[in-house]
Amino acid sequence: MDNPTFRSDTVLSDVHLHCPSKRHLMVRLNAVGQPVFLSYFKLLWSTEDLASGKHVREVATGREHQCRSGDELCNKDRSNIEKKGELNSEGVEALLDDDGDLEVVRRPRSASDLQAEDLLRDIVCPVILMKGKEDAFEDEEQECTCSDVVKIEHTMATPLEDVGKQVWRAAFLLADYILFKRDTFRCCSVLELGGGTGITSIIMGTVAKRVYCTDVGEDLLTMCEQNVALNKHLMEPGGGEIKVKELDWLKDEFCTVFYDDDLTDALFRTLYRITHNLRNSCTVYLALEKRLNFTLRHMDVTCEAYSHFRNTLNDLENLQDGKMKYTVEPIKLDFCQSLVYERIEQLELWKVMAEQLT
Repeated sequence: MDNPTFRSDTVLSDVHLHCPSKRHLMVRLNAVGQPVFLSYFKLLWSTEDLASGKHVREVATGREHQCRSGDELCNKDRSNIEKKGELNSEGVEALLDDDGDLEVVRRPRSASDLQAEDLLRDIVCPVILMKGKEDAFEDEEQECTCSDVVKIEHTMATPLEDVGKQVWRAAFLLADYILFKRDTFRCCSVLELGGGTGITSIIMGTVAKRVYCTDVGEDLLTMCEQNVALNKHLMEPGGGEIKVKELDWLKDEFCTVFYDDDLTDALFRTLYRITHNLRNSCTVYLALEKRLNFTLRHMDVTCEAYSHFRNTLNDLENLQDGKMKYTVEPIKLDFCQSLVYERIEQLELWKVMAEQLT
């Protein structure tokens, strides 16, 4: 199984594809025979630092250092320009070869340049390794105390109906926002719809009082519970609790394809039912990534699923049933990045404030 086969009817998340110099460790097969992998996602600061506010001081210090460095660079640039202006014709001629062509002296390439180039180019097919249970337990004991690493079990290259078993960039985006606005979520009770592998709920569990991570499918929920157990040490400092529950948006209906309009409609119907049944007002956060595809029908690059999402979101905001009022606003993605991923322009984060009128 060193060379996994990716069929045309499967989907692979960019999070798992762009992992340079990493090996995906296969730990087991799930109930439906899919390989389950264990990946480590590093936080740019530990949860202990988040609790103490240490990272805020470090960021401020870093910005101050950058400002000082910028001033120094500006002064150096001015001096370099003055020196260049003092070059005479003899100095210019010294840079020419025998044919009169300009000789460009290239600076030696440093190790950091080579490493950066490797990070950009080293996109390879994942290498699958098998490990015995004894080795896995040893690694778990060694890694269990890391407060800056999130361990996630997931699958790769799944059919569309199983994409919840992978990790997606939108989950990282929402996790970043949670860590950036941790005071907003501190001591709150939170419900996540479509929790998937549970990585966003795990991050939320480091600041919130109680988190209900919901999705559908026995195998997916088992994987999510395993991920919560792998990262319980992250929640211990704040006393957070995560409960994994099944919540099917479609109830008795059956959906064979994700990212489809019926599922979007079911999500908004679920949001309405939940917010309407709550005693108090609440806030909903929606994270997504626009999927652009070229279609023969339009002969152009389109994103029909995203267009339907936006239309449904507008309908929710303009709803006038005398019972609920929804205020929708986009969130600027200029907040700090706490997880290592590519924050592309197709990522979006929306805030929906639900208020009961009766």
